[in-house]
Amino acid sequence: MAKIALLNVKGDKLKDINLNDNIWNIEPNDAVLHNALILSLASLRQGTHKTKNRSEVSGGGRKPWRQKGTGRARQGSIRATQWRGGGIVFGPTPRDYKKKMNKKERRLALLSALSYKFKGKELMVVDNMNLETPKTKDFTELLNNLKLDDKKVLIVTSELEDNLILASRNLSQVLVLSNEEINTLDIVNADYMVVTEDAVNKIEEVLS
Repeated sequence: MAKIALLNVKGDKLKDINLNDNIWNIEPNDAVLHNALILSLASLRQGTHKTKNRSEVSGGGRKPWRQKGTGRARQGSIRATQWRGGGIVFGPTPRDYKKKMNKKERRLALLSALSYKFKGKELMVVDNMNLETPKTKDFTELLNNLKLDDKKVLIVTSELEDNLILASRNLSQVLVLSNEEINTLDIVNADYMVVTEDAVNKIEEVLS
């Protein structure tokens, strides 16, 4: 059984707690994890890029000069692709970048990401993340206590409290999610993952 220290908001160790090996300490599958990240990044693309082909640009219509006798190359339209202001050849068109992945692969990718955080000692478990005020200064002090003030941090709680959301929203390097919202991309993208004890239990309950 994997063990990790349970900390308070001051960074002091309270005790050791056990983690489920089948969730936090598996052998990560790099191929599935990579595919899941590609899927997540692809789904963020809008796919609204568009260029005009020669049938969509304005102008043209008639032949610019006669076929023979001018000494110049034959041309059919001033909006052909080789002309300035002409259509674009093989340009981007609107498309959907979404990819597919089955549930077992999604779950394995998530477990692999969680295991990498534990094995890399980039996982912290705290007893709670309750803040008395919604001030960013108080939240920054909490990060300083955990020695995470200069890191990209993912905070996972069982309930999103107003004070925590308000105090952290001005910090671009901090992302706060509930245990139901965790995903592979956000876990991998963070330098450290801070999870409350209640959130750990709920994650294990869902993924077991």
